[in-house]
Amino acid sequence: MRIIAGSHKGRRLLSPTTNDVRPTSGRVKEALFSILGDRISGATVLDLFAGTGAIGIEALSRGAAHVMFVESHAASLRLLKTNLDQCRLLENTQVYPGESHTFLQHAARNRLTFDIIFADPPYRNDSTSTLLPLLGQSAMILPHTVVILEHPTKHQIPPQVGPLNRVRQYRYGDTSLSLFRLADEKVSRS
Repeated sequence: MRIIAGSHKGRRLLSPTTNDVRPTSGRVKEALFSILGDRISGATVLDLFAGTGAIGIEALSRGAAHVMFVESHAASLRLLKTNLDQCRLLENTQVYPGESHTFLQHAARNRLTFDIIFADPPYRNDSTSTLLPLLGQSAMILPHTVVILEHPTKHQIPPQVGPLNRVRQYRYGDTSLSLFRLADEKVSRS
């Protein structure tokens, strides 16, 4: 895995050697940052199910101000911390070593907010019935916050989950990205 663009362009990241973790493909990662465009500059990003940190590190390379990484898988957590250290990006990051649902409760208690939330749960998880409703009820989502869910294309993601509206869906073979915003927000089609 490599960083695609920005200040760390071309830098190699450590990746898992087992099939326990499914990193976001380079094609999908490139598409994601093309979709986000200028929103990434100066943004506060939440990388749920961060794995080895490839998405959050790419965000930092492209100008994000801060990234919160949330990861519970021990081997991935070690790779994530090593990648951040090798890229010298520890200053603009926090790593939460635990489950995403626990982090969301922590974020609510501490009134954390984010401009961009990226979630790439294990494909065996039912993110629609658990993760999206929790995010929708959270005070961490501001009117301008963009929530991006990576999921298998075969999973049907509803157009609305609580106060979150799916404003766009992009398909890349077996993988899709669904973008959500608060229901009463108007979103420009990028």
